Amino acid sequence: MREGDVTRVCAMDRESYDFPWTEGIFRDCLRVGYSCWIGEIETTPVAHAIMAVAVGECHILNLCVYPDWQGRGFGRRLLRHLLTFARTRKADSAFLEVRISNARARALYASEGFCEVGVRPGYYPARKGREDAVVLARALDPGTTERLAG
Repeated sequence: MREGDVTRVCAMDRESYDFPWTEGIFRDCLRVGYSCWIGEIETTPVAHAIMAVAVGECHILNLCVYPDWQGRGFGRRLLRHLLTFARTRKADSAFLEVRISNARARALYASEGFCEVGVRPGYYPARKGREDAVVLARALDPGTTERLAG
């Protein structure tokens, strides 16, 4: 993802979420050097992801597959790409938050070795107040499928 992609990515984020990120958040992620990716089929954007990598950890901040492209494996492919990239940056663990109500995403993450390590009460805005986030984690050591447990 580059600065010139932000308007397009932000528009797709708005189509994908009730409470999307602002252009400012995406621009800040680029500015501070987070790993920012766009998944494309030929020249058609189908997904985007933002990840921070530091001090042996990666934190997946945003992984979004656009509505018309969901259910085709793009989320899994992008997630695997992020984890592979994090390993090249010497990360040995991965973390993320997901809405407690997002069963589809939670199933994807569980199938990729993530396990629940905590809950952040009221983390996300919701139509009726706030919604909890489930904190998920997994080890990235290339020689093991060991899961992190809280």
